[in-house]
Amino acid sequence: MSDRVLALVCCLGASLAWCDEVTLANGDRVTGAVIKQDGKKLTMKSEMFGIVTVPWDKVKTIRTETPVTVELLGGQSVRGKIEMREGRLEIAEETARHGITLADISALRDAAEQRTYERLLQPSWTQLWAGTATLGLAGAKGNAETSTLSTGLNAARVTRVDKTAVYMNAIRASALLAPNSVATARAIRGGWGYTRNLTERISFNLFNDYEYDRFQDLDLRFVLGAGAGIAVWKSDKGRLDLLAGGAYNRESFSPPAPRFAFVRNSPEVYVGDEFTYKLSAVTAIYQNVRFFSNVRDFGQYRLNADLGANTKLAQWLSWNVSISNRYLSIPAPGRQKNDLLYTTGIGVTFAR
Repeated sequence: MSDRVLALVCCLGASLAWCDEVTLANGDRVTGAVIKQDGKKLTMKSEMFGIVTVPWDKVKTIRTETPVTVELLGGQSVRGKIEMREGRLEIAEETARHGITLADISALRDAAEQRTYERLLQPSWTQLWAGTATLGLAGAKGNAETSTLSTGLNAARVTRVDKTAVYMNAIRASALLAPNSVATARAIRGGWGYTRNLTERISFNLFNDYEYDRFQDLDLRFVLGAGAGIAVWKSDKGRLDLLAGGAYNRESFSPPAPRFAFVRNSPEVYVGDEFTYKLSAVTAIYQNVRFFSNVRDFGQYRLNADLGANTKLAQWLSWNVSISNRYLSIPAPGRQKNDLLYTTGIGVTFAR
């Protein structure tokens, strides 16, 4: 055997020797690196197939060549290499653990996953924020001059027990056809929301929305609401929550003369949903809808519907699209019921 072939065999043997290995109940074997086991799935990274997930209840044996954190059902955590022998699990640490079975394990994490887990336990308020800021600009110059500026911000701070989110969308557009210049769009929509997980699928939410729309004669819409949500679908790719609750809505309108400014205060009930889905490794979509009905007059209602997508172009750069629709059953006199705001542009992705 030549020296080159011998070196290749040695390298191959070394790579196999340092691979974690999982045997399934049907006899299949998966090799690679154990990343985590949380809940019902074991996640591994295979050199040939990438990220692989297998049902935890189908795992028959497991062996790791690098230390992992093992969280037991009683809440105790130990770290070390693990190996199955005759149906029992051994954890190699300073003091070897014997007599543990796979059923005694509530979670497994490699070093990176453990650092992420510990970071989520007691993060400071300034940590864990992630999101995108978008800027869009369009214009024309010649016989007619037009300019459109749109901005958007979506950010969220997600921990193991709660989620805080802020958003803002704005557009300002004008057109000049000599000798007159007119504003064609001016609107700002923004707000924040807080969701607290009560159980794995049930949550409590609080939100506060603000809106200004010059061409709806809306000076300010202030909404403060609270309710409950239930996750009807959850997976690694996304989730769908159904929402219901109550809100207080204060709307201030200033129509042009000879009409008079007026204010509406309305207690409301609402139903809706929130949906997120990862289409691919670089593209994700989100959608939320809330239908608000006036408690004093059920013939007076409004609808908020938002849809967006972001595609990651680089580590910090993304392309974003957002559509924000607002429907008001009884608008200011002389105004339409529906206003649609859509923005697109290059965004900066940030995370802390």
